[in-house]
Amino acid sequence: MKAIVDCNNFYCSCERLFKPWLENKPVVVLSNNDGCIVSRSDEAKKFGVEMAGPYFMAKPLIQKHDIAVFSSNYNLYGDLSWRVMETLRLMLGKKNVEVYSVDEAFVDLSGFTLDQLPAIAREIRETVEQWTGIRVSVGVAPTKVLAKLANRFSKKEKQRTGCVTVFDSEEKILDALRKTAVGDIWGVGRRYAHSLQENWGIFDALQLRNVSEEFARTHLGGVTGVRLVKELRGEIAREMEDELTNKKMIATTRMFGSPVSDINAIKEAIATYTSRAAEKLRRQHSAASMISIFVVTKDQDHMLGFNKSGTISTYTNLPAATSITNELIKPAVAMVDRLYRKDTMYKKAGVMLSGIIPDESIQGNLFLSETKNCERKLMDMIDNINFSQRDDVLKFAASGTTRDWKMRQEMRSGRYTTRWEELFEVH
Repeated sequence: MKAIVDCNNFYCSCERLFKPWLENKPVVVLSNNDGCIVSRSDEAKKFGVEMAGPYFMAKPLIQKHDIAVFSSNYNLYGDLSWRVMETLRLMLGKKNVEVYSVDEAFVDLSGFTLDQLPAIAREIRETVEQWTGIRVSVGVAPTKVLAKLANRFSKKEKQRTGCVTVFDSEEKILDALRKTAVGDIWGVGRRYAHSLQENWGIFDALQLRNVSEEFARTHLGGVTGVRLVKELRGEIAREMEDELTNKKMIATTRMFGSPVSDINAIKEAIATYTSRAAEKLRRQHSAASMISIFVVTKDQDHMLGFNKSGTISTYTNLPAATSITNELIKPAVAMVDRLYRKDTMYKKAGVMLSGIIPDESIQGNLFLSETKNCERKLMDMIDNINFSQRDDVLKFAASGTTRDWKMRQEMRSGRYTTRWEELFEVH
């Protein structure tokens, strides 16, 4: 049996954890640059606040119902996510936990009997909440797709289910499949749902479960569709996966706090994003042989070189794979000159590192000084200082000092678990 543990309204739950007076009050969390709504409490949903809707459009509704609003606080959310996942690993063993996203994890419960599953699921929910303060919903079923379906019922009917649903019989599975629209199945996107409904008269999950594998292969994306139908039938087609530790591509992108037109500001941003990407690269003990950058215009004017989204990009192959920040910043900043257009406002930029290899495979150069060959040790020292002191205490001059282009987070709460100076105070 498989289970999925899903944090309830995760970003809102993180904000409430240190503000107990917001319990049962409407709360929303905004995206980068305070642009859109990315998380809503159940109370905010009841007032009609739309997910992914622009903040400026929802503002009158938010003010009318006195809804608490917060900027994204990824330091806090990332740390609390780690605590939730670590709790699951301690309870069930690392090999039985697959982190699926920042607020979801699959767990393997095959070591338990059917009659033990409801009690185990409740214990998982209660332990995570007691140890971390974050409330979760748990769905248990024979396969991952059915577990996601069980979890959907857990969250949809919290009062009745107690945030725990276990599909431990064929009758329960069939009843849930009948009640689930085809567009609400994990893995069925909007386009496939529309096609299934309009062209084939398939409206619920039970009807989809009964199609042939050949139909799924032809009309549901090949092998992926076949696996989906098998999982709806209770046949395991998606096993537990090992946590991906080494990425094949590393990217750092951000919206600017306000549109910029100054080339020096864009170069500072690119240097800053490159530094951040280089840190991620060293953290997984890797080096990159290719670096790409892109910029996005404020007005999608489709000028020469830009695509329909207002994006233009370029890349360069490095002479040798490296993880040294200054060796990555230099070509990245130089590429800005290729992309920059005068009298154009830019709203976003990003850096991507690829051609990634293990850094232990990089060969030393006999013709360079010993100091030059040991630059990686210097980078490790800078990383350790920045990690312990936070907020880029040590940074390259190319990253700038004032950084007026930084994204807005005007309503960010304290980083209570990762900053000494922002520890929560109890009076």
